[in-house]
Order: sequence, then C-alpha cells, then structure tokens
Amino acid sequence: MARTRLRSVASLDGAEARRRFQRKAGLDSGRLAALADETDALPGTGWCAGAVVLAGRGPNIALEHATGWALRYAAWDPEAGQPVELPREKWLPMRVDTVFDLASLTKLFTAVAALQQVERGALDLDAPVVHYADPRAGLVTDHGITVRQLLTHTSGLRAELPFYEYNTAEHLALLWAEKPLAEPGSAHLYSDLNLLLLQSVLWHTTGQPLDALVRDGITTPLGMDRTRFNPPRSWRPRIAATEDQRKPWAKVNRGLIHGRVHDENAYAMGGVAGHAGLFSTARDLAVLCRTLLAGGAYGPARILAPSSVAELLGPPGLGFQTGAAWFMGELAGPGSRAAGHTGFTGTSLVLDPVTDTFLVLLANTVHPVRRPADSRPRAAAATQLARAVL
Repeated sequence: MARTRLRSVASLDGAEARRRFQRKAGLDSGRLAALADETDALPGTGWCAGAVVLAGRGPNIALEHATGWALRYAAWDPEAGQPVELPREKWLPMRVDTVFDLASLTKLFTAVAALQQVERGALDLDAPVVHYADPRAGLVTDHGITVRQLLTHTSGLRAELPFYEYNTAEHLALLWAEKPLAEPGSAHLYSDLNLLLLQSVLWHTTGQPLDALVRDGITTPLGMDRTRFNPPRSWRPRIAATEDQRKPWAKVNRGLIHGRVHDENAYAMGGVAGHAGLFSTARDLAVLCRTLLAGGAYGPARILAPSSVAELLGPPGLGFQTGAAWFMGELAGPGSRAAGHTGFTGTSLVLDPVTDTFLVLLANTVHPVRRPADSRPRAAAATQLARAVL
C-alpha cells in the first residue's frame, strides 16, 4: 500500500461509478459534492477569480474540481476600487491541471530538501546555523540560532527584509547580518528569513542551488513534472495569473503578474527562494501529500525515511504547520495529526496521517489585487473533507 500510486475518480465515466469510487475510498460522496459546490461559489464571493480543489484518502483522489478563471483581469483600478477586465476572448478558464504560484508552500519543499541532507549526515538539525555560514556572506556573528529553529520559526528573526530594494550581490550579507528580535528558541515568529537562511545553508553544505536540490531530490523522483521554479513561457496558457503589482498596495511596480513569481523578494532573487517561488498543480501536490502519508515513498521512489517524515509532520512541525484549525478546520480536530501550510497567493494543503486524508485548495486570491487575509474558505473546505470520512 505504501508504494501504491494515486488513482483518480476523474478517470471514471458516469456519476454512479464516481460515487462507488468515493465510497470505496472511504469518503462520503454527498460531502464531496458539497465541497465542490462550495468551491464553485468562491469566485462569486470575491474571494478569488478561480480555484482548484482536490481531496483524497489513501491512494485515491476522490475529488478534482476546477471553477472560475485562471486569467480574467488586466489591472486593478484604485480610483474605482474594482478590477479592469480583459477582453472576453482573452480570459483563461481554470482547469484541474492549472499551474499556480505556490508562494509559501515552497517552504515545504525547502524543508524536505533540508531533511534529506540531515539523512545524509551533511546537516545537523540542532547545530548552530553559523557552522554552515556561507563564506560569501563575509564575517558572520553567531546569534545562537539552530537549523531546527529555522524550520520551526523560533529563530527570533523578523518576518522579512526588503531585498527588492538592494542589488543581488548584497542579499547574502544582509541575510546573514540580521539579528534576531527575540532570544532564539523563546518564541514563535513566522519569518521568510528562516527559509532563506536555510536555503543559504543548503547551498553551502551541498554546493547545489535550491532549484537543483528540489528537482533532483523531490520532483524528478516523484514524477512531479509540473512543479518547478521559473516556469517556461510555454506554460503561460496553463498558469493562473496573480496580481497587478503596483505601489502603494504592493512593494514594487511590475504590472500584471502572469507566469512569473509574485513574491517581491523571490522575484528580486531570480525566482528561486527558500520561502517562495515554486509553481505547481493540485495533482502534483497530491503526489507530495501521498508520499508523506506513506512515510516518504511513492511508487518506486523513496525521498525520505519514515523517521524524517515523522519529524516533518509531528508537532510543532518542521517547515509544516500542525494543528492549525484556522485553515485546517475540523481536520485539525481532536485526535488528528493534521499538518500543512498556506501561501499568500491563495494556495494551501493539509494532510492528516490519522485519517490518511489530504486536501489541496489552490486559488488565485490576489488576482487582480491582494486582499485582506481570509482563510475561512480553506477551513470550510477542510471541514467538509473531515466530515466526509466514513
């Protein structure tokens, strides 16, 4: 079972065959239908332009559903307070295989890459980060931060730095010179800098850039051929657009972002960053979920040992967030061991080893402009899946 590849309800013809598949997967078809209906309603609420939802249990993808538009708007009109639509013939419908800018879901891949190096003995989770300092950063002060604290967001580092205001050659020195706001290990402060510092550590310990580590250690072995940094221009018709990125609501002036990374710092770093930059599809992310739920193996490939997966997903999580009901809904209820993450562009995934379920909800909530954070639709979707478990 651990090495069984995913099977999808989408391969079946007929409503009754799909319902039988869902029941065999141990999920209630009525709840899954409600999950699809609730996703269909999201564009109308203004939460997103479009969305893809995927839900499964065990090796079975019991629901794959797309709604709305991957590309609909040309810009945001701040004076009118409303979007400017493209000509109707240029709209791109959302599809189940639409590629999304994952934003902070990238952090999960950076965490997996780090645990792979731990298994190889190249990295020690409890070693001071200064032991792995990149010599290109110059003189580095030891603030007592450990690798584990980077992965658990307990380093004390602030949320971010404005790397987009500096030349590329200055980024590394800025990152390594940053002092923590709190004593390392004393508090949880979510920070992109943690994963950027970990990216630098991985470069120094392996001699490989992050995109190569992710490609060679994760996506290629797992057959995730629609997951990568800096997608080629040929992918653009299948990519969900993000923001009309302009000041004052954004940090830089870039216009409509479509097929390029949304995060301003990741953009300044050439599209490859430990905290953001990956693009992927719901099906590819389902493969990652299945791999982790199966203890690190998928098909003929093993990317992590079961003990490493337990470290990643067990409280408080390494890279992953655990027990976060604010976006996991009732999947984070009593007795669960739910783990997952969200992304600023509207992405999220959650998996629960107790029920062997997984949920991927990808939406372009920042198209055409960023909105106040609202994870209630994510929590509602996760609750539907939790209630669907038979």
